[in-house]
Amino acid sequence: MDISTLIVLLFILVLASYAGFELITKVPPTLHTPLMSASNAISGISIVGAILASNQLGFSALSKWIALVSLVLATINVVGGYAVTHRMLAMFKKKK
Repeated sequence: MDISTLIVLLFILVLASYAGFELITKVPPTLHTPLMSASNAISGISIVGAILASNQLGFSALSKWIALVSLVLATINVVGGYAVTHRMLAMFKKKK
């Protein structure tokens, strides 16, 4: 990888991080939980991609470890998202 490709990739990373931060801070609190539920679908896609990447032959050991870490982090995100969604929905149930 040459230096110009690295600079472009770093620029995209910084731009995406800034845009994501700005979007998250502008969302009202009442919409955070529904958006987290929607992000579970995206994390599910990440889990499938990490599983596929970790099973590919010919990849280096480093890429397989990165795939494993992404698999763990995406799983934590999905489980946390469902836990928060479950907690939010429990708030709307009638108390017995």
